[in-house]
Amino acid sequence: MEKDSRILVTGHRGLVGSALVRLLQVRGFTNLLLRSSEELDLRDQAAVRSLFRSEKPSHVFMAAGKTGGIQANTTYPAEFIYTNLQIQNNVMHSAWESGVKKLLFIACSCIYPRDCPQPMGEDSLLTGPLEPTSEPFAVAKLAGLKMCQSYNRQYETNFISVVPATVYGPKDNFDLATSHFLSALIVRFHRAKVEKAPEVVLWGTGTPERQLMYVDDFADACLFLMERYDGTEHINVGSDGGITIREAAEMVKEVVGFGGEVVFDKTKPDGAARKVLDCGRVRALGWTARTPVREGLRKTYDWYLSTIGHR
Repeated sequence: MEKDSRILVTGHRGLVGSALVRLLQVRGFTNLLLRSSEELDLRDQAAVRSLFRSEKPSHVFMAAGKTGGIQANTTYPAEFIYTNLQIQNNVMHSAWESGVKKLLFIACSCIYPRDCPQPMGEDSLLTGPLEPTSEPFAVAKLAGLKMCQSYNRQYETNFISVVPATVYGPKDNFDLATSHFLSALIVRFHRAKVEKAPEVVLWGTGTPERQLMYVDDFADACLFLMERYDGTEHINVGSDGGITIREAAEMVKEVVGFGGEVVFDKTKPDGAARKVLDCGRVRALGWTARTPVREGLRKTYDWYLSTIGHR
């Protein structure tokens, strides 16, 4: 990309999109195309087509979509599959029609089979059943990944797909009804601290393992791949190793400063037992994550306190 390339970042107000915008601006990219959901409904095919025809972006980062944790996925499965499919279909097809030079699509680690070998390598895709609690979302993201490959094969586009580990950081979703587990932990422990509660009760056994990645690291990886990777195969992106939900909870408890107990409700679902990505391919290209989990959590909690936690 040139510094004046016309770059569309969908979902620029969200967790990943806002980090991408910050990074692009720091790196000197001056011609960003940004539209809020109020200004442009990405589910509206005609509106998306009109934007591409009038604004003619040369590069696209697809950071928009409907995401959430186990509770949100099980409560709104139709919305998860419909919204994400609509956005992906409209943006990718319009990108091809308007001659976009390159597009980066963000998938998710739940596209891999529930019981595939760990850590999850790119070649594990479609080798077994998905985790049931996130299946509609995963199917939509699988479709987006395969859509990139199909357009590349038929139309010789340059659409690449990235599969991130669990991303967290400033501007995450902190609504307990729809958030992912890490942002939910921050809210739960903060509220317990303020209310001087004796304990925090969390879902499941605490044994599932997750791979956490600070959002600024992920944005850096996306820009790195946009500039240096042109392959059709998707690429895993994450930090080294993983931590259990219990370990993450203890870390958040410490960062927040909650002095009570942590209790796990084993009658509630765990989700997948282990979700750790094999990131050997992206490391071989020359990229690695830089932010330790504890440092990332402190930055995230500081942002939460300055914007949400006082309410």
